[in-house]
Amino acid sequence: MEVKIKKIERKDFGKVIDFAIEGMHFNRYVDNKLALHLYGRYFLYLELERSSQVIVAYMGDRLVGILMADMKNEPKVYTSFWRKLYVIIFKAIMAVVAKNGSDIYDEANKVMFNIYSKKANPDGEICFLAADPTIQGKGIGTLLLEELYSREKGKLVYLYTDDNCTYQFYEHKGFERTEEKEIKMILGGKTVLLTCLLYSKQF
Repeated sequence: MEVKIKKIERKDFGKVIDFAIEGMHFNRYVDNKLALHLYGRYFLYLELERSSQVIVAYMGDRLVGILMADMKNEPKVYTSFWRKLYVIIFKAIMAVVAKNGSDIYDEANKVMFNIYSKKANPDGEICFLAADPTIQGKGIGTLLLEELYSREKGKLVYLYTDDNCTYQFYEHKGFERTEEKEIKMILGGKTVLLTCLLYSKQF
């Protein structure tokens, strides 16, 4: 079946949350299923609120991939008072219960960006890219990137990832690893060692 780019349907938000949990391996850090789903929803709402490009791939009526990007001087395409409120409340809760977790990750990204921005002036950030892990060989991630290329020709973009994710995909697509930083997080009593990565590419 042909893969087509369409506008995301509200009913598919749960599917994107599943993609985030699976693709970014949140389940390696959080054992509680409810907490895992709530964090996945927080992640989706956070990225939706700041994205100016939300590119979604469907096979028939089935959502099979999504790319979200925040590009300079472009309006946000999805914004909601309730989603913003959820993000604010959840972030406040995480600051208390996981103060040695996501804040350390975010701080590492800020440090990398400060170094990167001294030698580059990016036009935007790829916030999230994921494809249905049950579908292989359809080139869904590549299709989503190519759609962004066509919309943002000549632009310099960057993205954050880490060595717990499939960062090799970006290297295969011509992204250059420009910064990296090792961190140690404490999540639910677990010690998590990660190397945070920043990739960049001129479209």
